[in-house]
Amino acid sequence: MADIASRLARYHRQTLLPGIGQSGQMRLMQSRALVVGCGALGTVIAETLGRAGIGALIIVDRDVVELTNLQRQVLYDEEDLKLGMPKAEAARKKLARLNSSVRVDAHVDDFNVGNAARFAEQADIIMDGLDNFETRYLLNDLAVKLGKPYIYGGAVGTTGMSMTILPHPRHRQKGAGSKVVWSEQQATPCLRCVFPEAPPPGTSPTCDTAGVLGPVVNVIASWQCAQALKLLTANIDAIDRRMLNIDLWSNEIRQFDVGGALSGETCPCCGQGNFEHLEGDAASRTTSLCGRNAVQISPATEGQIDLAPIAMKLMSHGKLMANKYLIRCIMHAEKGTLGEPVELTLFPTGRAIIKGTDQPEVARSIYARYVGA
Repeated sequence: MADIASRLARYHRQTLLPGIGQSGQMRLMQSRALVVGCGALGTVIAETLGRAGIGALIIVDRDVVELTNLQRQVLYDEEDLKLGMPKAEAARKKLARLNSSVRVDAHVDDFNVGNAARFAEQADIIMDGLDNFETRYLLNDLAVKLGKPYIYGGAVGTTGMSMTILPHPRHRQKGAGSKVVWSEQQATPCLRCVFPEAPPPGTSPTCDTAGVLGPVVNVIASWQCAQALKLLTANIDAIDRRMLNIDLWSNEIRQFDVGGALSGETCPCCGQGNFEHLEGDAASRTTSLCGRNAVQISPATEGQIDLAPIAMKLMSHGKLMANKYLIRCIMHAEKGTLGEPVELTLFPTGRAIIKGTDQPEVARSIYARYVGA
């Protein structure tokens, strides 16, 4: 009892809140969150939940700390940059200094169909720190199939969005589930109810092409954490069931009622139980090109895209060559396996060849940052 009392003392200001109290704090201290992507959103999420006293964090990120990350990715510093630290490991070390009672399982890995279920099965909640819709749909499939709350978030430029997802139980896998429990009446639309299809490659801005305002990241990630704390302390009715959309530059805050999107069997995921992203049917395909030190990426759904606006975005990132058949950019800031500049070639179908690496996860990361997914 004395040990529990001393641990609770750390969170005294939090347990004073009527919605949490000591019982809520105890529930939080026994919970586990999966944080997929430990960049801008992910670092704020991991730090906030860690300081709040969550029991364990499972962090998955494939990238290393870069100079341009330091403007907004709050767990990293110049020493991490100097050492070339993987983000997941750098986050683990920093979190251990912030709150040693929180277990942090760090995985320097590409989150994909091959490992997604393994990472998610022990988590009570799934937190979105991602920068691409392909992996978000994978998280959504996991949430629906395993019965896990999923808190979507995204931020680019000066805008951000977030939505809390409590999947309908109709297609939940037997034996799966979370410490967070909700009724059929409390279920919300899933991500695919609201966004049935991902935007085509190149049509959505990314942080690398449109920039990102640090405060918008903090606002969205903090909103995600606020909803997570409500769920993990058994305050289901306190969650915001609307979609948040903000633009900090134009001072606009809008909340959309998306409840009507939960429409029975219409949704291919929570309505029909079609987990095509989790089963790999809808995932983009990557192929290492033998002898060329290059990876080909083919998007899940091919269709003609307008190369001109993408070429305009890439002009400031490298030496550009463009014609009606393709655009090719020799990147200034991206270095290949042997230290040579990475070459990105993009075709009108969204297919791309990333030259300078034979690692699919590296190629997917470059594609997501400069083309979008």
